[in-house]
Amino acid sequence: MTKQHANWSPYDNNGGSVVAIAGADYCVVAADTRMSTGYSILTRGYSKISKLADKAYMASSGFQADVKALQKHLSAKHSIYQHQHNKQMSCPAMAQLLSNTLYFKRFFPYYAFNVLGGLDTEGKGCVFTYDAVGSYERVGYSAQGSGSTLIMPFLDNQLKSPSPLLLPAVDAVTPLSEGEAIDLVKTVFASATERDIYTGDRLEITVLNANGTRTEFMELRKD
Repeated sequence: MTKQHANWSPYDNNGGSVVAIAGADYCVVAADTRMSTGYSILTRGYSKISKLADKAYMASSGFQADVKALQKHLSAKHSIYQHQHNKQMSCPAMAQLLSNTLYFKRFFPYYAFNVLGGLDTEGKGCVFTYDAVGSYERVGYSAQGSGSTLIMPFLDNQLKSPSPLLLPAVDAVTPLSEGEAIDLVKTVFASATERDIYTGDRLEITVLNANGTRTEFMELRKD
């Protein structure tokens, strides 16, 4: 008899796309709400954005069971930090904690692709982008997930200088106003939804600025 090999994996990819854009005094973190497996939609109303601190929000694509475990771990670490220091973590501090957490699990990694967005200690927008094992970088904008290969070229075209001699930018913030950044996010998701079957249904946008945090929604294609 022919040997049958088990084709089981501890990981799944639940799709979806996440984007973050940093400005001079704001940060926009956005994600679609579709969660899929294979060619099946599991739910159309799943939030991929989580609040880690008042000024630090994480949006995650990949295997959502791992994402939930990661969020729970970071929440516990943040609670310990608040008891010890009597204050919340800044966004750059949370970025380092997230990197350390992912790297600690590098031999059996969280299958999660994250962007962390928020405001730094000076009130400037900051975005940190990650791979699955903790390598990270502070950038002006980033996208992760199944639609990132469609979204990043669009953002590069709109936000980076055309000359390769001027890259990377001197300052890791984008020149857009808050309203322009929100409109750009809506445009890139409307475009990605047309081409990526794992991105769609609804767009959730979280905006952080000196006045606090607010959330907006926009309907996307549902087919």
